[in-house]
Amino acid sequence: MEPLEIMDEGEGPLVGWCDPDEFREWVRDNKSREMADKTMSAEEAVSNFIKDGMYVASGGFGHVRVSMNIIYEIIRQGVKGLTMAGKTSVHDLDVLMAAGCVEKVEAAYSFGHELRGLSPASRRKVEGGEVKVITEWSNAALQWRFKAAAMGLPFIPARILMGTDTFKKSSAKIIRDPYSGKPVTLIPACFPDVAIIHVHRADKYGNAQIDGILVEDYELARAAKRLIVTTEEIVPTDKIRESPWRTSIPYFLVDAVVEQPFASHPCNMPLLYYFDEEHIAEYLALTRTEEGAKEYFEKYVYGVNDFWEYLEVVGGSKRLEKLRRIEQLRERPVYPWR
Repeated sequence: MEPLEIMDEGEGPLVGWCDPDEFREWVRDNKSREMADKTMSAEEAVSNFIKDGMYVASGGFGHVRVSMNIIYEIIRQGVKGLTMAGKTSVHDLDVLMAAGCVEKVEAAYSFGHELRGLSPASRRKVEGGEVKVITEWSNAALQWRFKAAAMGLPFIPARILMGTDTFKKSSAKIIRDPYSGKPVTLIPACFPDVAIIHVHRADKYGNAQIDGILVEDYELARAAKRLIVTTEEIVPTDKIRESPWRTSIPYFLVDAVVEQPFASHPCNMPLLYYFDEEHIAEYLALTRTEEGAKEYFEKYVYGVNDFWEYLEVVGGSKRLEKLRRIEQLRERPVYPWR
């Protein structure tokens, strides 16, 4: 058999990759299919599964449906040297970088807060050399890395990145397609050490349901070695079974289930509560300087014992109920099951 012709390759290092057969073997040896109760606190989940130097991916999108209770707990426990998949991550990644938890980033869209402006903390960390951007991808390419891993493949072919500087900074390769003779991009799989995904509801075993768009969380849940699911509420398994087609994450993928209402604050949880724009503005203003960042973390992370206390500091039930009302007043999408 003639070897495939490699026409070009990106200069970025290959991180997060392993032989898919080795991943399958690891899963067989380390992940149980027993219907076991996996509920635990955020403190326990981080202590058990997130260690210095790991490759971590956060689910959701930008400022939507992110597990901020786990993000704050990572900071509180002093985890360092993380490599982060900066794909759809925005606020969560920026907070971790501002706190000094991140050493390397695979960047897609990572250093801006969308219409709110650029990320002063992340820019400062990268420009100052504390955090290294090791590869660059498009949002699609980085998500397709998880898709390849979820499919048990070493890579996925695509017709993107070619002819761009993004390709040059990636770890992708361009080969000559043996069928058409035309160039095609090979995007390598990515198997994170840990993924963190926030959902609307889950049972104690980890069967999890997401209302609205899944983004890449279906694939990410199947690509990661360890999966921490945080949920707005833990519901009986019978409730999950009433609408099984909504269960995008089955229990056997999950290692920890953490119940925490408003866990995405100050970000948005679709159909439940809106962005806390005042708090995000405070964060962005303070993190323009290292001193301001320290002030923010002292008040909202180190100065509280857990996320419940954090929610009281940001305004408690009165503030949270206002965010819930704002979300409920928005024009609702129509879902057939509601």
